[in-house]
Amino acid sequence: MWSRLLRRSFSSKVYKSSKEAVADIFSGASLAVGGFGNCGVPENLIDAAADLNLKGLTLVTNNCGVEGYGLNIMLARKQVKRVVASYVGENENFEKQYLNGELELEITPQGTLAEKMRAGGAGIPAFFTATGYGTVVSEGQFPIKYKLGGKEPEILSHKKETRNIDGRDYVLENSIRTDFALVKAWKGDTLGNLVYKGSAQNFNPLAAMAGKITIAEVEHLVEPGELDPATIHTPSVYVQRIIKGEKYTKPIERLTLSTGEAVQVPGKGETKAMREAIIKRASKELKSGMYVNLGIGMPTLVPNFLPKDMEIYLQSENGIMGMGPYPKPGMQDPDLINAGKETVTMNKGAALFNSSDSFAMIRGGNLQLSILGALQVSKDGDLANWIIPGKMVKGMGGAMDLVSSPTKCVVTMEHTAKNAHKLLNKCTLPLTGRKVVALLITEMGVFDFKREGGITLVEIGKGLTVDQVKAATECSFLVASDLRQMNID
Repeated sequence: MWSRLLRRSFSSKVYKSSKEAVADIFSGASLAVGGFGNCGVPENLIDAAADLNLKGLTLVTNNCGVEGYGLNIMLARKQVKRVVASYVGENENFEKQYLNGELELEITPQGTLAEKMRAGGAGIPAFFTATGYGTVVSEGQFPIKYKLGGKEPEILSHKKETRNIDGRDYVLENSIRTDFALVKAWKGDTLGNLVYKGSAQNFNPLAAMAGKITIAEVEHLVEPGELDPATIHTPSVYVQRIIKGEKYTKPIERLTLSTGEAVQVPGKGETKAMREAIIKRASKELKSGMYVNLGIGMPTLVPNFLPKDMEIYLQSENGIMGMGPYPKPGMQDPDLINAGKETVTMNKGAALFNSSDSFAMIRGGNLQLSILGALQVSKDGDLANWIIPGKMVKGMGGAMDLVSSPTKCVVTMEHTAKNAHKLLNKCTLPLTGRKVVALLITEMGVFDFKREGGITLVEIGKGLTVDQVKAATECSFLVASDLRQMNID
């Protein structure tokens, strides 16, 4: 008797179509949207919402996907007023509209964004975090919107409240609640319980919490009792509407496969050799048993130069611990990607989790090492690696969270760019973090920022002199008494 009443009471959560489920979304509404790259994107709900011809939407999401898919459809139709995101990435439409003054961008560190959504759904109005302290995130003056044409800012971000707690500086971040949330799950029941697959979990559970009205689409819709309660990621209490998705394309943004051939370092001639030297040297920082996060670009190639018997645990901030190599042809899974949107596998003993849990383990100091790329590094260990104002907007992604954590931060960087210095007295680009670099590895040498006395050249590139390194470096540096050649063998 009770089960029949319960089933009848919640039958209204099931909608016949995506169109019906999103019909009351209105112009000017705010939407929290799950997904990371193209993975875990609620594509049917987004398509249906885009067809409503809405205007002035605010999107809260990690990124806006790629051309012709997901949220980029709304961007292309000029339906979006503001995006709250951590990464613009390779989305040319997103970047162009922002730089031309057609779109507002509230750029937010990835871990902070995840926590804003989770905390909003948990009834916590604000929280303190070390992420972004001393950068434009806390200091303000970031151009949220340019005047039409992109020549000068029209809206600048405000300075945020900061506080020193137990000797460490923190930033106060307001949490996020949105009018609606659009999420995608692998399986769901008619009550609204949701199960995600692989790294498609990412921001979806957090978006589900943040939305005042959460609309879920699933690949498989089942009856209550058919899901193992222990496997449910989002309980039905967070979900107000659910549909079975009409169709799924699930495009892979970066198909990366293991063909049995050696992984090729990008570039040609001297450039390729230089990058390979940097990567090989960076691989020496890893030790068996370490929990490690590798940034996109050169750092992702580091595992290819590790001894075969070395066991490390690679974390990808979109929700994987124990990431394995690229899949063999035909074994790729669009629901399993890394932070660089590449197809990957999982090693035995791997774990999957959402983006909030991912950054909790980062901020909590549970990783031993992170390796990141850079645009600039200062003599004090300041790092800039996420934006060139007015020209390039990639977004900080999870970098600010990583460098503000207790994890040792190793930076890999080409020493110069078109003969311009990159190791400077002071960074001229917006910072990712202040005094966060522990070790810098370039093709010319290895610099230790934690030695007494300050930045110290501890290893030098093969065939180079100290004077050559000084000529390619703006700032002065100490030279270790036991200076040795870079170890890349």
